[in-house]
Amino acid sequence: MKCDSDGDNYGASCVFTCSGGHELQGSAARVCQYGLTWSGSDTVCAPMNINVGVRTAAALLDQFYEKRRLLIISAPTAANHNYRFQMTNLQHAQCGLDLRHVTVIEVVGTYPAQVGRIRHRLLPPGLALQLRLLLRIPQRSFQMVLVDKQGLDKQRYPFPITAAELFTTIDTFPLRKDEMVLQQGAGQTCQS
Repeated sequence: MKCDSDGDNYGASCVFTCSGGHELQGSAARVCQYGLTWSGSDTVCAPMNINVGVRTAAALLDQFYEKRRLLIISAPTAANHNYRFQMTNLQHAQCGLDLRHVTVIEVVGTYPAQVGRIRHRLLPPGLALQLRLLLRIPQRSFQMVLVDKQGLDKQRYPFPITAAELFTTIDTFPLRKDEMVLQQGAGQTCQS
């Protein structure tokens, strides 16, 4: 919330935005009115609702534009050593991923017997295949692709990396530096 003066002064206007992974519900701007009431409706930041029922990979990715970074993890099988190692490594890093606005998308298997998922939400096999094709991710080998909030393919990893290495890379992004300043001011940190 950013206000043009003290938030409780008559005529003060406040503008609301939500941090990555959350969507604004209610009024994006409100004005303090006579009688200590606010114009518009209550403003809340609700967790992002990801629609996995879209028809194209581009439509899936558009939902994250300017909201979340993506880490797409692809492997030929769930038994793949690199995939298992990477997923184990990321299990304990959820707070760091959330702090950096990272959503993990897993695509495992080869079409048509492939499974895609975003946390607990399954992607249809055709959509998982389109995602691999759109981002040029091979089906028969392990690979991770880091996509920034503008939809740009920022880094590719042909082998597992630690969460610390991933976070170090993300923390060099210009937009991330601004986020860190805001998060530090709000006291948002991970306990580790």
